Amino acid sequence: MTATVPMVRADRLMKKYGSNVVLQDISLEVRTGEVMCVIGPSGSGKSTFLRCINHLEKIDGGRLEVEGELVGYREKGGVLHELHPREAARQRRDIGMVFQRFNLFPHMTALENVTEAPVRVKRQPKDAAVERARTLLARVGLGDKLDSYPGHLSGGQQQRVAIARALAMEPKLMLFDEPTSALDPELVGEVLDVMKGLAADGMTMIVVTHEMGFAREVADSLVFMDQGHILERGAPRDVLATPEHERTRAFLSKVL
Repeated sequence: MTATVPMVRADRLMKKYGSNVVLQDISLEVRTGEVMCVIGPSGSGKSTFLRCINHLEKIDGGRLEVEGELVGYREKGGVLHELHPREAARQRRDIGMVFQRFNLFPHMTALENVTEAPVRVKRQPKDAAVERARTLLARVGLGDKLDSYPGHLSGGQQQRVAIARALAMEPKLMLFDEPTSALDPELVGEVLDVMKGLAADGMTMIVVTHEMGFAREVADSLVFMDQGHILERGAPRDVLATPEHERTRAFLSKVL
């Protein structure tokens, strides 16, 4: 990939449910190695935008590319045709996603949760998948919880398993959809510390979050969304300290 091709490029992206337009004219780029945080009120379209990036949601207009490749579609004669679900799933393998709710398999241990997809989807040898899973769980501070089931882990520990599970697929891009919002306040820091480590290692990340301190400290760029539109974007410290848009100022006055 050439340096001029962004990791993510959205061009006039539009998404609607019936007559309800939830994303309107979304255009942005995320460079390789960049951490972009997306903030805004509930219902502003933040999570929907993430789900469009890995084609969990179909778009209704515009274009969306990851590393220069159309996501979920093939272009022929200037017309976009949706990919076969198998092809879309192949694209999705390269995009890790961590949800607000941890979505771990409750009947599997932490180690089994992390090895499942590499073995079943990528056909990795079991021994290699287990070795990498052990490494990843140690990386997120859970090297002593390999045989623990989700029901025996705290929310913060479960979310760190979920991050390790996403990393096990060796993604080129990580999407985080409010990964700390379901956690007790005292558990938030342990998840954010893992995410800071990923950012320091150069992982390209798009993070929907309400953690303004994380955005200020870690993000390279900050986007404010409201009612399906991008109203403001820029360097995090600039947007948080001196927002230009009145709606951004009103939002930040309630959360800072």
